[in-house]
Amino acid sequence: MTPGRSVENALLAGPLVLFLLAVLGFPTVLSLVYGFSETGFQTLTAPQFSGLKNFRDATADPTFWQAAWFSLRFGAITALLQCGLGLALAVYLAPLARAHGWTVAILIIPMIVAPAMMGLMYRLVLHEFAGPVPHYLYSWFGWSPSFLGPANVFKTVVVAETLQWTPFAFLLFLTACQSIPQDLREAAAVDGTRPWRLFWKIELPLMMPTVFVALFIRFIDGFRVFDNIYTLVGAGPGGSTTSISIYIYESFLRRGEIGKALAAAILLFATAFVLLSVAQRLLRGRAP
Repeated sequence: MTPGRSVENALLAGPLVLFLLAVLGFPTVLSLVYGFSETGFQTLTAPQFSGLKNFRDATADPTFWQAAWFSLRFGAITALLQCGLGLALAVYLAPLARAHGWTVAILIIPMIVAPAMMGLMYRLVLHEFAGPVPHYLYSWFGWSPSFLGPANVFKTVVVAETLQWTPFAFLLFLTACQSIPQDLREAAAVDGTRPWRLFWKIELPLMMPTVFVALFIRFIDGFRVFDNIYTLVGAGPGGSTTSISIYIYESFLRRGEIGKALAAAILLFATAFVLLSVAQRLLRGRAP
């Protein structure tokens, strides 16, 4: 690349870089300052440097590790369920979507709804005393489980998250499935390849980069989940549905532990950054 071209690219990218620095740079620097300082609502304008104290306090808090374990389990389980169901739907419904494209718009409606609104909806329909689902289950089968109780709340939030975001995985996999050259399928059909073997030997290997990206995106999104769970059950019975994001929110706004909350946020960001770096390395390793 010539020096003139480099200068031109720098000038073109300059406004975007300045915008990102203005929008993201100041909050990031402020978060770092508060994360390493003894800070409360009364001392926001005069934080006192405390080193790694906030990080020690956060990592010594059992609730922090409980939230981290919940986020890890929730992110992994929901990512696997969403990608598994999305892949199955994409492969099964690909011919229908190819013939009638409007069906895709119907299938992705759940992901269009705001997560907070989805959480409120599930809270309404699953409420133990006022919800229609427990009411009809008891009326028809004499069985009324407490969907939001300690025994079932984790399964409930997993199902709610999976139902809302499976369409996202479905859309990615449908695009990947439709991008596979039809000549490959026709050649395999001429050779007498059965549909199941066609999927395992040809379609799935070609879709694996998309599968990996979808798993990573959905895991990160599940790991940092906040709004739909918070509107559905909050921190949950005994804090059983406290994610890292909910832990940061409650530490910051409810308990006024600003330094500790931002230290936890920095740890969350660092974890996401490490996962992203690992994912990029794996993708480069898979690239031909």
